[in-house]
Amino acid sequence: MQYIRCLRLCLALALALLPGFRAHALPNDASAGLDALAERYVRLVLAIGEHDANMVDAYYGPPQWREDARAQKRSLDVLASDAGMLADELAKVAAQDELSVLRRRALSELLASIRARLEILRGKKLSFDEEARLVYGVAPPRHDDDFYRAIHRQLDTVVPGTGPLRERMDAFKERFVVPPDRIRSVLVPALEACRSTTLRRITMPDGEDFRLELVTDKPWSAYNWFQGDYQSLIEVNVSLPFYAGSAARLMCHEGYPGHHVLNSLLEQKLVRDRGWVEYTINPLYSSLSLIAEGTADFGFGLVFPGDTGWQWERDHLFPIAGIDPALAEVRYRVNELNKALGYATIDAARAYLDGERSKEQTIAWLQEFTFATRRQAEQQLRFYETYRSYVVNYRLGEDLVGQYIDRVAGKDADARWKALSALLSSPPVVSDLARGTTLDPSP
Repeated sequence: MQYIRCLRLCLALALALLPGFRAHALPNDASAGLDALAERYVRLVLAIGEHDANMVDAYYGPPQWREDARAQKRSLDVLASDAGMLADELAKVAAQDELSVLRRRALSELLASIRARLEILRGKKLSFDEEARLVYGVAPPRHDDDFYRAIHRQLDTVVPGTGPLRERMDAFKERFVVPPDRIRSVLVPALEACRSTTLRRITMPDGEDFRLELVTDKPWSAYNWFQGDYQSLIEVNVSLPFYAGSAARLMCHEGYPGHHVLNSLLEQKLVRDRGWVEYTINPLYSSLSLIAEGTADFGFGLVFPGDTGWQWERDHLFPIAGIDPALAEVRYRVNELNKALGYATIDAARAYLDGERSKEQTIAWLQEFTFATRRQAEQQLRFYETYRSYVVNYRLGEDLVGQYIDRVAGKDADARWKALSALLSSPPVVSDLARGTTLDPSP
């Protein structure tokens, strides 16, 4: 079965990364060929970044390569031609052992994403679904309004109070707003809880660290800016009301075992230990983002399995935020149902970007079906306009990662942590993750 092969490759890579392991090192011809093509790939992404400010999410390779990209700016047409030649040469590299085959497949998939993004920058019009398939390697599911109304009916039985569900949801959410002067005080223990649990399960490189900053006026709720050398800047956007119930999930996502852990392990295991320079750069519009966002969202459930999340919030977080701890359990029950509404962001983005709904119609739809405030819905549209189909990487990515972990590790906690660690340390191949997966987003 496909997942057995994928797990075997991950285990082979893990063995190869052990200190002193050399028995199955890459053959010289394959290694040299892939190294040269990997450098050209990095330089290509940097060159595209001169046309697209959001393209390069992180870069910590040779500074001279970035300077070269800025000094020798190439047109999009030239870059598209270069990308095509690179793909042709990559397909011809002799890669016979499992690790070199895996590396080539991962690099080929990343390059396919980059070529698709280049076509968009050159003016090619793609539907939302076509863009998601070509850039991120997935086919996003589609749900009609009745799907979300069914979730609303379940929420109606859980959300406290009387009257219309929308009004009760608004009132319920207001009870969890953290005062602005307490947001950092809530985030710090949440981040530490995610970090301490993760470090007991995953060995991180010495010296890894982060800094946390609060920012405003961004199209996203939080962002991890990986700096290289195992360092991250985690920014949290506090322009909109910040809810206590999102603190731990957000810090697991941006920090541990999320983006900071993924980027640090890729730097340690692939860049430093093996010299795979292609992982010194993180192109935002690529298949790597599906792995990154999917594992980041999935990690929360490993850190806080079952009821432990709301119990920790009740005992440690809500008192700091000044919120009634007795509300912790019902907030968790509501949140579990709300997770199924995560697919609404995909359906809303598709309809808006494909021209099926206007801006005002999309805002109204988001307010009706996701219980967003107008300001929240407007920020969501700003995200769509900035990052387009990137939204598929969150809920869909989490489901794909979760189903992969279920297949290779079952329900054993130790095995699930080991499987996640292997996934975070391996060349990301979305086609292996997604192949044969049946999505069931029902609550």
